[in-house]
Amino acid sequence: MSITFYYAPQSSAGRVRVSLAELDVPYESVRLDLRAGDQKKPDFLAINPNGKVPTLVIDGTPMFESVAIQIALGERYGVQKGLWPAPGTPEQLVALTWLVWGQVSLTGALFRYMGNTSEYFPKEMHNEKQAEQSLAEIHDLLRILDSRLDGRPYVTGERCTLADLDLASVLGWGLPAAKIDFSERKNLKGWLGRIAERPAFKAAMTET
Repeated sequence: MSITFYYAPQSSAGRVRVSLAELDVPYESVRLDLRAGDQKKPDFLAINPNGKVPTLVIDGTPMFESVAIQIALGERYGVQKGLWPAPGTPEQLVALTWLVWGQVSLTGALFRYMGNTSEYFPKEMHNEKQAEQSLAEIHDLLRILDSRLDGRPYVTGERCTLADLDLASVLGWGLPAAKIDFSERKNLKGWLGRIAERPAFKAAMTET
């Protein structure tokens, strides 16, 4: 078994780093300098023609798109580690649903909001109306997640899975970065706190 993980700091590769740390599988990491254009070099484009991170090479086979990577890691390593439900179970269906929800619905709204407000994007690209709409969407999505966590320690129930870790890695970085207050969401706040205290999660989130 061999895994090579291509990443860049402060990117969506962080969610995959968290999963690799929690699964405790050995891997080689390759850091790309996005500002220098490492992701557009021929050698990397041969692995990922999109020129983006994260990218994973598992036993010689390249993978891109973080949701696909997370599912592959879950199915290949997570069941034995207790971090992914067994295939075909109701719990797996729930985990898949919330994993994709987090990467598509929640992350999409968060990135749209930051694209219209953050100093990382030129001010001439900011659109006040789109920012307002995205922020309202984010708060509605946070309400949905908070409701899901009412009476449940994790999104699938009693066990923490890669779906929780993926969601938490995005929110743990994204909400403070976007300066979004979620203090009224008590279930969400408690859930994030539980995951943030996991040693592997904490170590992965502080790596550069």
